[in-house]
Amino acid sequence: MHHMETQEFGKLISDDNQALEYLWKRLERHSCPYCGSSQYYFMGKRRVRCKQCKRDRWPLKNTKFSLMNISPSKWLYLIKLFELSISAKTASKELKLSYKTTLKGFNLLRQVIAEELAKYDEILKGEIEADESYFGGKRKGKRGRGAGHKTIVFGILERGGKFRLLS
Repeated sequence: MHHMETQEFGKLISDDNQALEYLWKRLERHSCPYCGSSQYYFMGKRRVRCKQCKRDRWPLKNTKFSLMNISPSKWLYLIKLFELSISAKTASKELKLSYKTTLKGFNLLRQVIAEELAKYDEILKGEIEADESYFGGKRKGKRGRGAGHKTIVFGILERGGKFRLLS
C-alpha cells in the first residue's frame, strides 16, 4: 500500500465504496470480461459498469480478494495491519473478525507476495512456499509475533530449488 496520511486511510476504511475503488485501481486487470473494454465506472452497491456493453459486475471477482467473504474496507485494514506486523490474534480483535479468518487473510497476503516475487525473479519458479520467523529477544515474557527486541525474517523457498531471505 502506498504511503498515505492516517486521516486519509481512516476515510478509506470507513467507506466500502471508496475502499473498493482503491483496491480496483491497483489491480492489473481492468478489462470487461464480456466485451473486453477497459472503460468502466463505479455504481452504487459495490459494482462497476462497463461503458461499452453496460454490464455490471463485482470488480474483485476472480481475484484473491474474492476468496474471503470480507468487505473491501476490512481487506484494506487487514493489509495495513499485516504491513505493520501486527499479530493475527491482535488484528482479529481490531478487525472484529475471527482469528481463523484473519489468519487466512494474512496467509493469502503471504501467498500473493510470493507469487508476485516469482513473476519478477527469474530464480524463483514453480511451486513456492513462504514463511516468517522472529529472531532475538529474551526467552522470558511474550514470545513470537509482537515480542520485544525481535527481528522479523521472511523466507521464500522454491520447492526443490532456490531460497530467498528477506529481512
